[in-house]
Amino acid sequence: MYRKANMLFLMNQTPLHAGSGDSLGIVDMPIQRERHTGFPKIEASSLKGSMREHFERQELSIEEYNKKTDEEKKTFVLKKQIQASFGDEGTNNEGSKAGALGFTDARLLLFPVKSMKGVFAWITCPKIISKFNEELKLSKLKNDAGKDLFFEISAGNLAATGNNLTLNENKIILEEYTFVVNNNKGEKNKVNEFGEWLALQLFDGKGYFAEKLMTDIVVLEDDDFKDFVNLSTEVITRTKINNDTGTVQDGALFTEEYLPAESLMYSLVLTAAEFAKKEDKKEFETEEKLKTFFKNFISENDVLQIGGNATLGKGITRAKIV
Repeated sequence: MYRKANMLFLMNQTPLHAGSGDSLGIVDMPIQRERHTGFPKIEASSLKGSMREHFERQELSIEEYNKKTDEEKKTFVLKKQIQASFGDEGTNNEGSKAGALGFTDARLLLFPVKSMKGVFAWITCPKIISKFNEELKLSKLKNDAGKDLFFEISAGNLAATGNNLTLNENKIILEEYTFVVNNNKGEKNKVNEFGEWLALQLFDGKGYFAEKLMTDIVVLEDDDFKDFVNLSTEVITRTKINNDTGTVQDGALFTEEYLPAESLMYSLVLTAAEFAKKEDKKEFETEEKLKTFFKNFISENDVLQIGGNATLGKGITRAKIV
């Protein structure tokens, strides 16, 4: 069905709540997580819905669209483009059709954690890197030598050389925990290579966050990483004030969980040819044209909102397609 796959990166600009409904646990409204690992994720349906809304906000009529210059047209879309990409429910079963763009669940790649030195660190683990390598194969990304892109990081407690986090040469304190790491003092390692590639893709290798990606990534053991992503998310207590009494309204106290700002996630954007009858196929029918359409629009409109509490400024995310 889908014949092309492109990597889409999502970096939180503000805390993000992609909710999984009410819970009987400590947190009333937790975030979405993988069942078998407990790692945070964003369901593909949530991501696709947010993407569609993002595109629809820039929708124009044919008359308005034709008045734009070729450069301006990259910023706007037509209804038929949205329907070809995301699907059209139609007015009946015969009129509906699936979208030619598909999305996988957005998986967590880097998780920000408070550090005793260097303000914060991005953490990941061998399990995350291994899955990321599998996704890279599907997207067919190549390295500078023309070979399939692959990051050989199979062990934990490894930090990038030249990082801003270490105390006493090889100790890093994250939250209240101390980790002894191997950072191959004076010589770049695989974590540096991983961070430099991400910095180039996300920030063109320039600026504060690019420099931090190049140096301040720490690969922890899988179990340690799991503890952090379960215990170090943001949990916010919310309430409602009774206008008549000026006090907390009964039953209106609840807690919400958020994925912190600076969390980095990724998804695969899958492209197929437009679903349409032969006689109806026109301009946006091929995988290549749809891929270019999506990439151009995201390049011009890279900030979108995902998840709940949009009116509180939550879920503002910057997207970058590779």
